[in-house]
Amino acid sequence: MDEAFVLFLIGMRINTLWKPWVWGPVLPTMPAMLRELSRQPELGYLGGDVWLGRTILCVQYWKDFDSLEAYARNAQHLHLPAWNKFNKLRGNSTDVGVWHETYEIKPGNWESIYVNMPAFGMGKVFPAGQISGAKNTARGRRGHKA
Repeated sequence: MDEAFVLFLIGMRINTLWKPWVWGPVLPTMPAMLRELSRQPELGYLGGDVWLGRTILCVQYWKDFDSLEAYARNAQHLHLPAWNKFNKLRGNSTDVGVWHETYEIKPGNWESIYVNMPAFGMGKVFPAGQISGAKNTARGRRGHKA
């Protein structure tokens, strides 16, 4: 990938397992948003993966920060209404938490290696290639001299 992109980590943590009426309504919102994003590639979402557990993690790849922000702030899409509803229902409760981290990744400042793996992570989103010779070290793949 020769262009910058955004790595966005977002998730939820169930802090009070015995109160599913508090966190249960939040669970279906992310799958619905991911379906919406997958159906509208012009929004800038490139792909991602989700892991479920007490702490839920969604790894997302975006074309750029502007696309991510535009989606998050647009009331015509699912995110903003869901976020507003979550905050209203949550009130002062600490029974469920949400978090996110955003990273703008510049060309030459990342790598991904897959050995005996199906398409996964960045390998599902960006074209993959073979490595050999000078590119057989992390420093070589990133274009730095020893």
